[in-house]
Amino acid sequence: QVQLVESGGGLVQPGGSLRLSCAASGFTFSGYVVCWYRQSPGKERELVASITSSGITIKYADSVKGRFTISRDNAKNTVTLQMNSLKPEDTAVYYCHAYFLESRAYWGQGTQVTVSA
Repeated sequence: QVQLVESGGGLVQPGGSLRLSCAASGFTFSGYVVCWYRQSPGKERELVASITSSGITIKYADSVKGRFTISRDNAKNTVTLQMNSLKPEDTAVYYCHAYFLESRAYWGQGTQVTVSA
């Protein structure tokens, strides 16, 4: 049973922090690129961050550079998104996405992040 399960979302004040986790099971996680996407009502889906299977190559959207950090632990089949200095515009549902070349791709169910005073 292939699964990607996000957790760690919630309500935080501007300037606060959250740590999102993506737990994978049912496939060879260590061979997949993993991305975090986010989407809020009325806005297009946005790629927030990505990390290659080795963890060597990491990319961030300009809007989150310097504030968010993506990491992975292949031994634990997990990917983490540490989010600091959160802003109201970071409010969205955050999705974990894993893909292998062009042949396999999986999505999690999403976790809600709300940044508001």
